[in-house]
Amino acid sequence: MHNWGLGSWPLRRARMSPDRVAVIQGERSYTYQEMLERSLRVAHALAAHGVRAGSRVAYLGPNHPAFLEVMFGAGLLGAIFVPLNTRLAAPELDFILADSGASVLVWAPSHEAVVAQLAAPVTLLPHGFAADAPATPLDSPVGPSSTAMILYTSGTTGRPKGVMLTHDNLAWNTVNLLLDVDLTSSEVTLVSAPMFHVAALNQTVLPTFCKGGTLVLVPAFDPAETLTLIARHRVTYLFGVPAMFAAIARSPGWSSADLSSVRSLICGGAPVPAPLIEIYQRRGLTFMQGYGLTEAAPGVLFLRADQSAAKAGSAGTPAFFTDVRRVAVDGSAAPSDAPGEILVQGPNVMAGYWNRPADTAAVLDGDGWLRTGDIAVADPDGCLYVRDRVSDMFISGGENVYPAEVESALFEHPEVAECAVYGVPDERWGEVGCAVVVPRPGCSPDSSGLLAFLDGRIARYKIPKSVVFATELPRTASGKVLKSRLRGSSGPA
Repeated sequence: MHNWGLGSWPLRRARMSPDRVAVIQGERSYTYQEMLERSLRVAHALAAHGVRAGSRVAYLGPNHPAFLEVMFGAGLLGAIFVPLNTRLAAPELDFILADSGASVLVWAPSHEAVVAQLAAPVTLLPHGFAADAPATPLDSPVGPSSTAMILYTSGTTGRPKGVMLTHDNLAWNTVNLLLDVDLTSSEVTLVSAPMFHVAALNQTVLPTFCKGGTLVLVPAFDPAETLTLIARHRVTYLFGVPAMFAAIARSPGWSSADLSSVRSLICGGAPVPAPLIEIYQRRGLTFMQGYGLTEAAPGVLFLRADQSAAKAGSAGTPAFFTDVRRVAVDGSAAPSDAPGEILVQGPNVMAGYWNRPADTAAVLDGDGWLRTGDIAVADPDGCLYVRDRVSDMFISGGENVYPAEVESALFEHPEVAECAVYGVPDERWGEVGCAVVVPRPGCSPDSSGLLAFLDGRIARYKIPKSVVFATELPRTASGKVLKSRLRGSSGPA
């Protein structure tokens, strides 16, 4: 068996278009032949550090060609790629490294400080570690159903869960995206959303690479720079979460920016406000949106170009090779005009959660149907509108925030007896956290002190923006906190 996985993509692309520019980073560009050679060097260097088929290789750093080289290099060996969220604090990274059993961590210079704080027993390899390794061919046997990467998403229990995506999951999701967006070999894709996010990686990077287009990698999003880069590189395609697109539209250069090269914009990661869609449509841009989740690699629903105006606000219809149904609470089919939970089945649905069979069984049945925990209604044309989430998760600036994780960290404060966190609307970020805190007897904590306590313990986007103090938390007879009552009765203080 040859390598049928993600690691073979650079070779397959290089034999078709070796001299075409694959990646641009700042003033440096890399052809597909160069990306193949650099990936081979990484693979040989990783092998020299004991990486084998099934080994987990973690990566920590901003968008950079090295991210792709490590991902492809690990894939050449049949190893499993574990990209890390660059916004996490050292204790959070340590948990993921330990949970995944990563043997190697490749890190960027920008993250030297947090790497120095890590306690996990991994081999630390800085950028450039493979510079002197050979670029000779490799052909390790890798099957399409083996795990290609583990992407960590926070769980409602407060601990992150590793989503296992196979090589097949990634390939089929790429096919779905290419059918939805019609990318071409002349595509110039701006990648400013972080590639450790499933949407940036699987909805923009991999489809563009597969088609032989050019990826313009940006280490950090900046709205003014985005407009400059679009004009400089004649960008045709870009993805962002609503907060990113809103920031671009607020940029002083928005009204005069040259956007004539842009063919497609896709937005996801959070509900998209209708006024934001209209702003882009008034500039004559095709603004498409979709719905997905890490467990589906991520594409589930997509609102395509021909419906982007008429159905603005909808998440669209299922991707070509993905099936969707909606069910009521009792598991029966939900009527089209009634809310129902979204269930997903297809070759893009995950293999399961890493080392968590019980969590896997809770969301993935024997027929491969994935429970998303998200509620939607359908219109007469079959377009779905995502309305709510079954869980208490909220989305802040495109990042999933699970209250249980934040509550767990906040509860470590010596003056906190009880706490509950929930999302509240925010004009800039969509939603932000509000913490309701019951102080310990005799204690009088202050809001700023509590929020400062969380800094460094959890990622900053998870830290609530406001605190409410209470004498008790409303609970059900079984002891569960009634967050619906909190939302209706308390306000930020």
